[in-house]
Amino acid sequence: MKIKIAIFFTLTLLMSSVFAQEEINYQTETSIHYYSKDIMEGDKYMQEMCVVDFYYPKNIVNFPTIVWFHGGGLTGGKREIPEYLKNKGVAVVGVEYRLSPNVKSLECIKDAAAATAWTFRNIEKYGGNPSLIFVSGMSAGGYLTYMVGLDKKYLAAYDIDANEIAGLIPFSGHAITHFTVRKERGIPGKQPIIDEMAPLFHVRADASPLLIITGDRDLEMLGRYEENAYMMRMMKVARHKRVRIYELDGSNHVQMMYPALPLLLREVKTLSKEIMSE
Repeated sequence: MKIKIAIFFTLTLLMSSVFAQEEINYQTETSIHYYSKDIMEGDKYMQEMCVVDFYYPKNIVNFPTIVWFHGGGLTGGKREIPEYLKNKGVAVVGVEYRLSPNVKSLECIKDAAAATAWTFRNIEKYGGNPSLIFVSGMSAGGYLTYMVGLDKKYLAAYDIDANEIAGLIPFSGHAITHFTVRKERGIPGKQPIIDEMAPLFHVRADASPLLIITGDRDLEMLGRYEENAYMMRMMKVARHKRVRIYELDGSNHVQMMYPALPLLLREVKTLSKEIMSE
């Protein structure tokens, strides 16, 4: 009897979800430049790469927005709108950014900041709430999430306080200096360093809420769980009031993205409700 009741309520919830989704219309705009024409003038690579795809609900307002950075080690990958995040009442900005070795890794971070700034400056005209902008990404995208949210100088270049980001949700990102940055400097990939290009260098108490997600420590890329666990611990030492880490047992570095996406969406919805009720 309990099983039948559970099935009935599950089907009811699913049908309610379907009908709710049908009430919202979504649109995607592609290849939107996030730098001005003056900045990109004469640079074909910049014109090709510095774009976003923007997926958003058309007939609701004050929706949350997720700025999403793809993975690929800062040397590969393409912008994406994760399928799981579609039809969920949120907007997604899928960011393309320039890649090493075509540019130095520093330019990847600057591109990530420029795309985030574009979101802050434009989201209201689409109906979104600028107080509900979240930043997230996978692997290299997690590193970019950290750097844009913790090193305040990148967004300050656009007169934006990084603390205005509603939440930072990096997926398995480097907390130490990224291995591609180290490679550019001739430093071996197994030699960890922490300098101004490391998220850990920018630990501070007043940063936006931080939810860190990694794969299984025994299946992850070398040290990736441990450096993120250290990030969580040092943020707490610095008296940051809202930092957590989730380790996804049984998932390696690639697999962890799929169970992490529901956690991202839950965090976005939880923080959005809190912000809207303030």
